[in-house]
Amino acid sequence: MSELKSLIAQELAQPVDARVAAFAASIAAQYGEASRAVLFYGSCLRTTELDGQMLDFYLIVSNYEAAYGKSWLVGANKRLPPNVFPAEHGGLIAKVAVLSEADFYKLNQRDASAVSVWARFAQPSRLVWHADEVIKEGIVSCIKAASMTLFDLTLPMLGPEEQSMGDIWRKGFALTYTAELRAERSNRSGSVVDSDPGRYERFGRATTAAIAQRDGAGPNGEVGLIASPEKTAKRWRQLRRNGKLLTLARLAKASATYAGGIDYLAWKINRHAGTEYVIRPWQRKWPILGALVMLPRLIAGGAIK
Repeated sequence: MSELKSLIAQELAQPVDARVAAFAASIAAQYGEASRAVLFYGSCLRTTELDGQMLDFYLIVSNYEAAYGKSWLVGANKRLPPNVFPAEHGGLIAKVAVLSEADFYKLNQRDASAVSVWARFAQPSRLVWHADEVIKEGIVSCIKAASMTLFDLTLPMLGPEEQSMGDIWRKGFALTYTAELRAERSNRSGSVVDSDPGRYERFGRATTAAIAQRDGAGPNGEVGLIASPEKTAKRWRQLRRNGKLLTLARLAKASATYAGGIDYLAWKINRHAGTEYVIRPWQRKWPILGALVMLPRLIAGGAIK
């Protein structure tokens, strides 16, 4: 096993609060034999704060037909992955994103149409439930691809003063944050790395070694670039365009799959951006229109970038 895979496997296996593990098992049980793995990630993992917070899980299923039967949710998840649902267990609340094994693999690759999956799984996560060792190995491989994708698309964008492993991660996360409609403070990408700089140093060196093993290394051990800075900048422009359109489309879909989705959106924006946006009753009645009215004001005010 490569160094990067070994680090990922060790990180995924780190223990979590027993309530998180029980929550994950309840999510898997809801989807029966379609369930393959449950991953826990996000701010609650970093801070270990659970009460009063919205936990983040990804449920990996064998395929959407097995997960939903003949429901319209099959097509929704295929055309615009992931589907996102609210969940409650043991006094905790969460949002659960559902992806098939095939889509989880595809959306961690360098040619993914948006950053949303690989940007998240280049960060720490925990495998809190899995069906068998086969899916466990598959999850490790997908997360390896996520880190390599971030480095592949960040290295050509570095300035001459950005040379450390921390610089690479900070630059990469900053780029991914511009590729989605996000309610984050301007220093968010730096704070993610600074929360555990040793982790990102180890994973950065292992990711660089994995790229060198894939592509070969230069005479001084340096890794090559997948494309010129100009071509990579063009790719980032495409990712920004795709990502922001996908955010709006997923918001519209969430109005059908996620009860109270517009309230969650407002809560998340207020929490991350320090705003006090209040949802009006008519916005709950027509959540798509309400969100479309809300977004331009928040973008103009800098709450969403």
